[in-house]
Amino acid sequence: MAREVPLRRSLLLRLLALAVLIAVGSIAATAWLAVRTTAGAIRQEQGQALADDARIYDTLLAYAATHPSWDGVDAAVQPLARDVGRRIALTTETGALIADSAPGSGPLPTTSSATVDALAVDTTLMPGSSPPGGGAGGMGRIDPRAGGPYLLPPEERATLRGRATEAVRCLRLRARIDAVVVDGPTGRPRIDTPGTDLADTAACAQSRSALATPTATENRALAQLNALVNTCLARRRMSAVQVDLNWTWTRQPAASAPDAPPTEGIDQEHNRAISACVGTSRREQLLPYVAPAATLFVSDPGGRPSSTFDLSPANQTRIVAVAGLVLLVTVGVTVLAGIRLTRPLHALTGAAQRMRDGDGSARVRVTGRDEIARLAEAFNDMAERRERLEQLRRAMVSDIAHEMRTPVSNIRGWLEAVEDGLAAPDHRLHSSLLEEATLLQHVIADLQDLAEADAGALRLHREQVYLDDLLAQVAEAHRVQADRVGVTVAVRTEADPQVDADPVRLRQVVGNLVANAVRHTPSGGHVTISARATDTEAVVSVTDTGSGISAEDLPRVFDRFWRAEKSRSRQTGGSGLGLAIVRQLIEAHGGTVTATSVPSHGSTFTLRLPHHDPTPPPRTR
Repeated sequence: MAREVPLRRSLLLRLLALAVLIAVGSIAATAWLAVRTTAGAIRQEQGQALADDARIYDTLLAYAATHPSWDGVDAAVQPLARDVGRRIALTTETGALIADSAPGSGPLPTTSSATVDALAVDTTLMPGSSPPGGGAGGMGRIDPRAGGPYLLPPEERATLRGRATEAVRCLRLRARIDAVVVDGPTGRPRIDTPGTDLADTAACAQSRSALATPTATENRALAQLNALVNTCLARRRMSAVQVDLNWTWTRQPAASAPDAPPTEGIDQEHNRAISACVGTSRREQLLPYVAPAATLFVSDPGGRPSSTFDLSPANQTRIVAVAGLVLLVTVGVTVLAGIRLTRPLHALTGAAQRMRDGDGSARVRVTGRDEIARLAEAFNDMAERRERLEQLRRAMVSDIAHEMRTPVSNIRGWLEAVEDGLAAPDHRLHSSLLEEATLLQHVIADLQDLAEADAGALRLHREQVYLDDLLAQVAEAHRVQADRVGVTVAVRTEADPQVDADPVRLRQVVGNLVANAVRHTPSGGHVTISARATDTEAVVSVTDTGSGISAEDLPRVFDRFWRAEKSRSRQTGGSGLGLAIVRQLIEAHGGTVTATSVPSHGSTFTLRLPHHDPTPPPRTR
C-alpha cells in the first residue's frame, strides 16, 4: 500500500485554506468598504442633521429677535418643517405649546433640542453669532438681529445710505479700494472692503466719520442704554462709562463717581464688571422688543427623536460577530464540501491500489451525476475492460501453449522413438514430422502477423488488384484440399471489380476465409467466392453450406483462439487465429468484415473494401 498523503498536502486542507483565505479576504474587503461607506454616510447624515438643526434654530431665533411675541410663528414653522422633513415644536418655559408642525404625531420628546432666546444665543448651534465687542457677561450672546430701539426709520436709513455711498465712491476713486455698502440688522449701512482693513488707511476719513455718527434714534437708544449701564455700575460703586454703537465703552472722569473705591485701578476686574453691566443692560433694554424664551423640540415626523447609527463599541462588536459567523459558516460548508469531494477520491485510490495488488474485481460505488461520478464510472469501465482483457490474455497464452505444445510434442515423440529404435526413419515418418513442423510454422506466422498489426507495424504494398484474377488464384490454391473432402469451390464476379490493395495480404485474407469454409463444409457441400462493385466499395463474399454458427457464438468469431467447435481435432483443425488475422488485415486496408450464418445451412463472410480509384484504365487480357 502506498503511504498516506501528508496532512499539509491533503486536498481537504488545501480546500479549507483556500476557502478561509477567500472568506477572510471577502469579509475584510466588505467590512472595509462597509465601514468606509457607513462612516461616510454617518458623517454626511450627521452633518446634514446638524445643518438642519442649525437652520431651524437660526430661523426661529431670527423670528424671536424681530418680533415681540411668538404670535404668527406657525407661518414660519410649517414650511420650515416641510423643507427639512422634521417635526418642529415650540413650547413656553412652563410647557405651554406655542407651535407644532405635526400636532397629531403623538407626544413631544422628553428631551428638548434647544432653547430659543434672542438674548441668550446657543453658540454651539450658532458658532458665528458673537458680534464684535462680545465678552464677559454674555454680551456677545445677544442675537445681532435684535434691533429693538436701534431700528432706524426710513428717513435716517436713506441719509446714512447716502453717506455710505459717498464714502464708497471716495474709497474707489482715491484709495483704489473695492468697497461695497452692506445694510446691518438695524438698517444702519456699513462699508465692507473684502481683503482690506480700513483702519490701515486714512483715505476718505471725513466721509467715513460722517457715516459713523449716530442718528437721533440711535442717540436716544444709546442714552437709555448708558443710563442703565451706569446705574448698574453705581450699584457696584464703579465710575460711569460711555457706551458707543459698537458696544465698546470709554470711562468717564473720576469726579462723576466721587464715592468710587481706590481699587478701581484693577483694569481686568473692572473690564469684566463693565462687560457684565453692558450685557445685562442691553438685554434689559431689548427685552420688550423680542419674543420670550421658548423651548424647541425637533424629532422625526413620527414623533421619535432623531438618531443616527454610529460605530460605537457595541456596533463594532456586532460587526465582528457577524463576520465571525460568516467565516464559521464558510469553514463549515467548505469542510462538508471537501469531505464529499475527497471521500470518493479516497475510494478510487483504494480501488486502484487493490487492482494494482491483483484484485481484478475492485470497483467503486457510483453516486450522483457529477464529475466525480463520471470518473468513478470510467474507472469501473476501465476495471471491467482490464479484467476482460486479462481473461483473454490468460486464455490466449493457454491456447498458444496448447497449439504449439501439440506439434512440438509430436515431433519430440517421433524423434525419441527413432532414437530408441522404436520407429524407422522412413518416408512416412519424414512426412509426418514435416506436417507438424509446417503447422508449428503456421501458428508462429499467424502470431507474428497479429503482433505486427497490434503494433501498427503491418506494412502494405498497395497496387491495383483485379478481383476476378485474385479470387481465381485463391480457388485454384484450395481446390486440391476441397476435392479431397468432396467440396466444390466456385468463383463468381460482376463487372470485373478492382481495388487498391496489397495483393499478397488480400490473397491471405480470402485464403483464410476459403480454408475455413472448406474445413467446416461436409462432403458434397459448396463454397462460393463472389465479388461485386458498388459506387463506393468492392464487396467480396465467401459463402459455404456447412454447419453454420449459432447466434450466441456469431459475435465472437473474430476473437483470437476462439472456435465454435471446442474440440481441437485435426478434422476441425486450425489455430483459432485465421479470422482474427482477417479482421486485422481488412481494417489495415480501411475496410470491414462481417459474418452472417444460419445454423445447419451455412455461413457467409463479407469483405468490404473502399475504392481508391473508381475509374481505372481498362486492362488487356
